[in-house]
Amino acid sequence: MLLCWIVLLPFVGSLLAALLRANARNLEAWLAGSVAFACLLLTLLLHPQVAAQGVLRFEIPWAPAWGLVLILRMDGFAWLFSLLVSGIGLLVVLYARYYMSPKDPVPRFFSFLLAFMGAMLGLVLSGNLIQLALFWELTSLTSFMLIGYWYHRADARRGARMAFTVTAAGGLCLLVGLILLGQVVGSYDLDAVLAAREAIQAHRWYLAILILVALGALTKSAQFPFHFWLPRAMAAPTPVSAFLHSATMVKAGVFILARLWPVLSGTEAWSWIIGSAGLLTLLIGAFLAIFQHDLKGLLAYSTISHLGLITLLLGMGSPLAAVAAIFHLLNHATFKASLFMAAGIIDHESGTRDLRRLSGLRRQMPITATLAIVAAASMAGVPLLNGFLSKEMFFAEAVSAGDSRNWYLSAAATVAGAFSVCYSLRFVYEVFFGPSATDLPSTPHEPPHWMRFPVEFLVLICLVVGVLPALTIGPFLDLGVRAVLGAQTPEYSLSVWHGFSLPLGMSVLALLGGVLLYLVLRKHFRVTTREAAPLLYRFDGQRYFDQILLSLTRFAGWVESHFSSEGLQRQLLLIILAVLLLGALAIGRDPLPLDWRPAQWDSAFALLWLVGGVCAIAAAYQAKFHRLAALAFMGGAGIVTCLTFAWFSAPDLAMTQLVVEVVTTVLILLGLRWLPPRLEPAKTGARETIAARARRLRDFLIASAAGLAMALLAWLLLSRERGEHLAAYFVERALPEGGGSNIVNVILVDFRGFDTFGEIVVLGAVALTVYALLRRFRPAPESIPLPQQQEGSKLRPGEEATHGGMMIPAVFVRALLPVLVLIGLYLFLRGHNAPGGGFVAGLVLSVAIILQYMVAGSLWVEAHLPIRPHNWIALGLWCAVLTGAGAFVFGHPFLTSHSAHPVLPLIGEVPLPSAFFFDLGIFLLVVGATVLILVGLAHQSIRSHRMPKAEEAPPARQASR
Repeated sequence: MLLCWIVLLPFVGSLLAALLRANARNLEAWLAGSVAFACLLLTLLLHPQVAAQGVLRFEIPWAPAWGLVLILRMDGFAWLFSLLVSGIGLLVVLYARYYMSPKDPVPRFFSFLLAFMGAMLGLVLSGNLIQLALFWELTSLTSFMLIGYWYHRADARRGARMAFTVTAAGGLCLLVGLILLGQVVGSYDLDAVLAAREAIQAHRWYLAILILVALGALTKSAQFPFHFWLPRAMAAPTPVSAFLHSATMVKAGVFILARLWPVLSGTEAWSWIIGSAGLLTLLIGAFLAIFQHDLKGLLAYSTISHLGLITLLLGMGSPLAAVAAIFHLLNHATFKASLFMAAGIIDHESGTRDLRRLSGLRRQMPITATLAIVAAASMAGVPLLNGFLSKEMFFAEAVSAGDSRNWYLSAAATVAGAFSVCYSLRFVYEVFFGPSATDLPSTPHEPPHWMRFPVEFLVLICLVVGVLPALTIGPFLDLGVRAVLGAQTPEYSLSVWHGFSLPLGMSVLALLGGVLLYLVLRKHFRVTTREAAPLLYRFDGQRYFDQILLSLTRFAGWVESHFSSEGLQRQLLLIILAVLLLGALAIGRDPLPLDWRPAQWDSAFALLWLVGGVCAIAAAYQAKFHRLAALAFMGGAGIVTCLTFAWFSAPDLAMTQLVVEVVTTVLILLGLRWLPPRLEPAKTGARETIAARARRLRDFLIASAAGLAMALLAWLLLSRERGEHLAAYFVERALPEGGGSNIVNVILVDFRGFDTFGEIVVLGAVALTVYALLRRFRPAPESIPLPQQQEGSKLRPGEEATHGGMMIPAVFVRALLPVLVLIGLYLFLRGHNAPGGGFVAGLVLSVAIILQYMVAGSLWVEAHLPIRPHNWIALGLWCAVLTGAGAFVFGHPFLTSHSAHPVLPLIGEVPLPSAFFFDLGIFLLVVGATVLILVGLAHQSIRSHRMPKAEEAPPARQASR
């Protein structure tokens, strides 16, 4: 259960942080810090169990019949990452308390930061592949919010869009790869996948899986050729950059590579794809870091390089290289988080982070300078610091993997080490040494102690691990390594001194070479004034990215110009033709088994359908001349459909169809006035008339073909023998398992509750989308006729003029409101055992409300009936979600219903199924969504009128309004 709280607490804290007031910076920081500390404490409490049992699991059945089970899984590697995320997250929250300006919307910042932490914790603790992909995309979404936090800046918006586009596209590739992986194994359970190495590598899909997983990992960890997005993400606040580069987001890519290392590594394809990408990223990132003038830009490219080092180690495929990768992953988190925070302190106190303006800050900021120098030395691989240990292990593996034919790997490792020394030296020397800067925006000084404390703590870790690695990090590293490698775990040493060896010589050569390289570049190539990196300045990833987006935009425009139009008719025509074509191709390959059964026809029933067909044809014909008549004929066809349902003993469908017809009629009436005017037949030429008739004949034939195809499909489904078995299944189980005798309602809220939940989510999203579009749409007032009134006519109190000029007493409609409310409640309460339910009850209540808008006027309704449709939608969704999640408390899958029978005083036994509350959510959401759409349309009609001035309006109208 503690695993569940580790993932859940950050999201709960994110929601609470978003609800706090804007000027509560201390309260926000305390809330975020408490959440991060609680996650850290829970992680530490689980260490003895992880060390003893190896793997901890917490399962929540979601849809076990489909293999969908929410699994939280913690082994040693996940424990290490959880410690990293929560621990550095706590330090980042403390740092952000002093870094963020009181003018910034701090609640939004901490809300996004906590959601980011929760997404990363969910990712590392996922024990199901689909669940892992979900949290993977959630990290992309939350990082998008954080990178674009200062959305008033163009660079923040561009950086956020680029990061999200690249990582989300890679996430889709990863999702496909994980789905294929689950199909190969036969399970999406991570434990089952990790135990199927031979089956996976022997499968014909292995290469496709490897490429798709690699695309997801390389894009997320900013590996070549996708490295360009990470430097553009530096527009985010420095606390975000420190968190993103050290323990979250970019570490997710190498995490998934390490997690799937036991089943995907060890092949030539793995070495070429992963190893080559890591080697190129290691060299390119280190080289570009040397020529950056922005402190955060330098650190961003150094992150790219170090992630390339980790990727290269994982790509080598040897167990010792994997140990070095995990070790360097931890070391990089400590010194990189401290360096980013130090860069933020420099920017915060001096007003700039431009290396060309900074100089001599060790005099004004001696403590910060000392801390930054130690952290930079660890990044450069100086002895007695943690960075030196893992980098020496990297050199050793480069020597071991290379031989006389592969000497280039050792050379590349040494060159990359020299580059890291060079950019680390530039960071230290040009910021803290030299003459004091005189043109800084602010006078530099030391920050508050608690703002500097996270840097001090992380630098202390760099020192302690560098001096006493076996006693400090050794047990924890061994826990993580054994979780990844299992039986392949090799013998390794964390000693500071291994004697004189070739890796030690490579370390010394890299240190000396880096110093010499910096001196040469500074003196002869003016690295401090160069605007771009030599050799690679032509290969600008951002330019290529913009070109790709421009090409996609042009292609989309071409598709839209050829396959779209302003008229809905053409779009529907293309969709229906495509469906008919695909259906014909499917039937051609696999003919349908026609099992015609004799039907018992009734003359009255045949006459009913004849009336419905005539109404449908008349509606299509009258649409050319009189739209109100066409609407009336459409209603007639709907009534025939309603009677058909009733004829076949489907009262729920008949009742729902009847109310839907009413709502649809109101909807079309409200939107009818916006349709373009029809040309009179006398104003059209003969050729145009022939073309119009041909078009209508074409539409008639296509519509008839589509209708007959759907009728055939329905007939085949209903006439199959399997349908009888399904009917018997639901009839037998509706009451004992669903707690209701209304089989249709039980199916909707119990047996097919997950489908219904998805449908109401879509309905709510559609309603909000329509509302947003209507807020932007304003029909031209002069294009809409005013309501006509006879000269001298007046409205009596309580009356409104309708669009047609007829007078309807508003008091009658107001008196109808409580009647319809009672009918709706009656249909809702009886729905589980008799015809009715939340959907039809919600529609009835919606009709009652919209009638008030149509007759009494929006101002009167909103003054006397303060309905907030948005709140109804939110409340309905929460009611449905909490009802479904309540089954988790009792160890059952999502939306598993339970029927209780409490005995109430004076009433007796009352059946109360849990599906009642799910149906209540449907009821609330249907009311909110329907009213939101219809009221939005009604408001547009009111706003489009050219209302008379207040002083010209009749007194009766003023009183009514």
